[in-house]
Amino acid sequence: MDKVLIIVGDASETMDTLYPFYRLQEDGFVPVVAGPERRRFQMVLHEVKPGWTITKEWEGYTIEADVAFADVDPHDYLGIFFSGGRAPEYIRENEDLLRITRHFFEAAKPIASVCHGVEIPARAGCVRGRRMATVPKCKFDLEVCGGTFVDAPCVIDGNLVSGRTYHDHGHYIRPWIELLLKARVQARGGR
Repeated sequence: MDKVLIIVGDASETMDTLYPFYRLQEDGFVPVVAGPERRRFQMVLHEVKPGWTITKEWEGYTIEADVAFADVDPHDYLGIFFSGGRAPEYIRENEDLLRITRHFFEAAKPIASVCHGVEIPARAGCVRGRRMATVPKCKFDLEVCGGTFVDAPCVIDGNLVSGRTYHDHGHYIRPWIELLLKARVQARGGR
């Protein structure tokens, strides 16, 4: 039970994806990248440049999906991370991804979300009554699905930890890792 899912698609944000990927390894977890298919995905870099009012996007690194959503048995994973970027908007209708997402919320496993990642649990019907941080332009997605937007670098609501953008990684990733560490101890029978 040391495996943790990282959800990606084309246009996942590079920093949003790679920071938790390597942080998981530092604490002995096995990050497993899941995408709509098992293939290489193109990530992007997002930033609002000085003087701009919208996000500018550049190509970032690529990442290989270890498993397709259709092949994921969520019982095999300790936690899940919903990366940001534009990918969530395009993958949130995937029925297998919705099935996976609902499992983690129903089982109260450690969940983290950043930026546009909120669009996936919102679409899955899992945010009603939950407090979350997200990028302000996704506030509507969260609130229309019954969640509460909090403009903070780290929001913890039970098993759900969230941040607004990659600028918040230093605030919300550690609390999520701590939840995963506790869950790992419980999965190993308290040892």
